[in-house]
Amino acid sequence: MKLTRIDVLICFGSGCISAGAPKLKERMIELLDEHNMLGEVNIIETGCMGPCDAGPVIMVYPEGVFYKKVTVEDIDEIVTEHFLKGRPVQRLMEDADAERKAQTKKEIPFYQKQVKVALENCGYLDPESIEEYVALGGYEALGTLLTEKTPEDTIDIIEKSGLRGRGGGGFPAATKWRFARKNSRFPKYIICNADEGDPGAFMDRSLLEGDPHRILEGMMIAGYAIGAEMGFFYIRAEYPLAIKRIKLAIEQAKEWGLVGKNIFGSDYSFDVEVRSGAGAFVCGEETSLIASIEGERGEPRPKPPFPSDFGLWRMPSVVNNVETFANLPTIIRKGADWFASFGTETSKGTKVFALTGDVKNTGLVEVPMGITLKDMIFDVGGGMTAGKKFKAVQLGGPSGGCLTEEHLDVEIDYESLKERGSMMGSGGVIVMDDSNCMVNIAKFFLDFTVDESCGKCVPCRVGLKQMQQILTKITEGNGTEADIDKLEELGHMIKKLSLCGLGQTAPNPVLSTIRYFRNEYEAHIRDKSCPSRVCQNLYYFEIDKDKCIGCSLCARKCPTKCISGSREEKYTIHQIDCVKCGTCMEVCPVKAISTFPGIHSDVSAVKDKVANDD
Repeated sequence: MKLTRIDVLICFGSGCISAGAPKLKERMIELLDEHNMLGEVNIIETGCMGPCDAGPVIMVYPEGVFYKKVTVEDIDEIVTEHFLKGRPVQRLMEDADAERKAQTKKEIPFYQKQVKVALENCGYLDPESIEEYVALGGYEALGTLLTEKTPEDTIDIIEKSGLRGRGGGGFPAATKWRFARKNSRFPKYIICNADEGDPGAFMDRSLLEGDPHRILEGMMIAGYAIGAEMGFFYIRAEYPLAIKRIKLAIEQAKEWGLVGKNIFGSDYSFDVEVRSGAGAFVCGEETSLIASIEGERGEPRPKPPFPSDFGLWRMPSVVNNVETFANLPTIIRKGADWFASFGTETSKGTKVFALTGDVKNTGLVEVPMGITLKDMIFDVGGGMTAGKKFKAVQLGGPSGGCLTEEHLDVEIDYESLKERGSMMGSGGVIVMDDSNCMVNIAKFFLDFTVDESCGKCVPCRVGLKQMQQILTKITEGNGTEADIDKLEELGHMIKKLSLCGLGQTAPNPVLSTIRYFRNEYEAHIRDKSCPSRVCQNLYYFEIDKDKCIGCSLCARKCPTKCISGSREEKYTIHQIDCVKCGTCMEVCPVKAISTFPGIHSDVSAVKDKVANDD
């Protein structure tokens, strides 16, 4: 039986667009036109729905059917079977980890423990339609405040809710606003920090792309609270879709009289501009961001004075991140007590995370504060991929710390993570299995922060570089027993003396991995071995001549021609020229090639000779 009304939501977030969502829509329109169904099916481009690993994804209402990894070819079957005959396509709904059971969105484990506040509309409405946002209660919170509440009332509501800034530090939002509110100088400015630069993070981008009017409304609520009549979105230029949708939202709001003079007939006026950042990670720090908006080099300023006293163009300013603003409309509409009912004593509400790494379900998630790492990784994330064993999780981006299996029952809140050498950060979560080398992981994140340091202060500019050089020594097999102590000494000094948050948190990956994986550092130094076979200088490939059949495939595929032999003599890898690319192991038909930890004796002999010659 054919349904008479069908709403088709196609994810048009950046991830699904890159995976081919526009082609799915084009094909669906073609088929609907052929079957004279264009008037019966409403196709909506939405923001991110969450499960990025399953993209492109499509949601079909009224049943709530959730289709995963849809291809252009699948669209034909969806239209003919589901839309024409009323029979959902089971294979596109199946969950391989749930005994191949077809599931609607409500039944998918990925969503079971999530609570959507900031992401309330993301993946559900058309982000380019102000009509849809208003129909779902959009701008109601702003209207209520402007017509019924004072700025002081607004700050009191946010204070009662317990909302803390979601940009990383977790500073109470109401406290920051009250500082700016009490400042008697004008004009004042409200700034949205959308300079999301953490590797693997996409929370702010997804919110801006999926529900731009919500962020705009949240910024205006904060502006009203502190007495600011001008706001700035600071969005990194690598987010063109987010910039496009925010600019469109501003234009639409102006047309509706929701941005401009005397909003909702009140005395409050507000205007807003969009500024693009050049992609400097340090501009995520509020004073660096302010300097960039002013047209200056993105470098931090000493604090105090804080931006609430001495901010943009030396005037009182408040900087909050995208997620902080996204919470405000819902808090006002549903009440401070409702929001505070989620979370822990000191960390209220929910938190948006970008869940990535070696888990089955990667994507955008929003969970209550206080959820355990175990629930996040194994329930929401679906557990580890390909039968691998959990080893560590990095929270807080390149400035966060790594936690281990012993921390899986730890609640995710600001204080609990900080006590264990990690941090909430803006919400990046990278899960790692037992194939990862934690020394190499620490070096990866430190390489990033060294590159992104603005160089203004000596502890960060020089200290991080020294830590990087020591880690390089260790991963190349040249480390000494004293190097671990040097890393800890430098790390604590840099955290204490650096000018801004980048330097103050950059040593965290190194310090946390030393704290919980010291044995791996010792193996690199004492045994000249990488147990995970990741650090190229500390493992080698070798051919088992008893298994080798002399097919020569390894020698023919080797890019450096470092393998020689014959069918009779069997093949040998010349270790000095081997670049550890792994091609030989991949192509060997009898699995005669294996890796071994340590430095091969041939390489050691050459190293010793060079050292003696020097």
